[in-house]
Amino acid sequence: MKPSLRLSLLFAIALPQGLPAMGSGLSVCTLLVAGIERRYAIYLPEAWDGVKPLPVVFMFHGGGGSAKGAIEETGWEKKAEAEGFIAVFPEALPPEPRAPASFGKNPQIWNDGSGRLHAGERNIDDVGFVRALIQLLIAQYKVDSRRIYVTGFSNGASMAFRLGVELSTLIAAIAPVAGAFWLANPRPEHPRSLLYITGTDDPLNPMDGGAPKLLGSLNMLGGKPKPPVFDSIQKWLDLAHLSLDPGLDESKSGVRTQRSKPVKGGCELVFVMIQGAGHAWPGGKSLLNARFVGETTDKLDATATIWDFFKAHSL
Repeated sequence: MKPSLRLSLLFAIALPQGLPAMGSGLSVCTLLVAGIERRYAIYLPEAWDGVKPLPVVFMFHGGGGSAKGAIEETGWEKKAEAEGFIAVFPEALPPEPRAPASFGKNPQIWNDGSGRLHAGERNIDDVGFVRALIQLLIAQYKVDSRRIYVTGFSNGASMAFRLGVELSTLIAAIAPVAGAFWLANPRPEHPRSLLYITGTDDPLNPMDGGAPKLLGSLNMLGGKPKPPVFDSIQKWLDLAHLSLDPGLDESKSGVRTQRSKPVKGGCELVFVMIQGAGHAWPGGKSLLNARFVGETTDKLDATATIWDFFKAHSL
């Protein structure tokens, strides 16, 4: 059976409400949070035995996306098996939760702190959902609570920023890809390490900020312009009391990497820009037409790079 068909069949039938997956492989589960049914996919590698604590990586899909799409785009399922960690793919809520999710008509959007679209306007408690999911993982799967990590793409990247602030006591490090840090007055209890990746030619996450557009004139942000990319980087540097080290600025094969000055016992920030890359997961598969979102790139494997970064950090 083709992987895409297997995924489609799996996501068509979710497990009964609140029932955690047991046994290796990919499962789709639901969790009741504040009276609302939330859905997530979880991949348990062969290394999982319910006894030895394993790290956890959360992967948050982009606006209008899904857990299924995030798995296909990023390869985190394969990386989890190869490296022996648990991968979790939560799903945001669409405007009409009882209707099938659809990128164009009923998009699943994270409440990333920007106040955009239905998630922001209704103040959907996505942070509460993730907190409850982490608690479930610790209780049911015996995960390593010191090594819980968050990454995400686009709107999911912005959600990663928010979680890195509001759940900083639970999350060891974050790695947003092509998203903005929207929170106006962030106050993390414990600043965490951050790896940020973006493409220089991303029309939906413009380096200089502004209103990204898709399909010509359709503004996917509800009229709210994005901040310049470096504004998000500087905001995190300020939170963590860090500064970029000019001596650690490196360019190689179209990939520029900037790093913060080393702080003994503290966190770090790594900022990666990929020349010519558009709005797609680097090294992965894009489900959107390059005509509208820019070019994919194989100059960097984001999944491998992020996992190497995560491995170096724990609470």
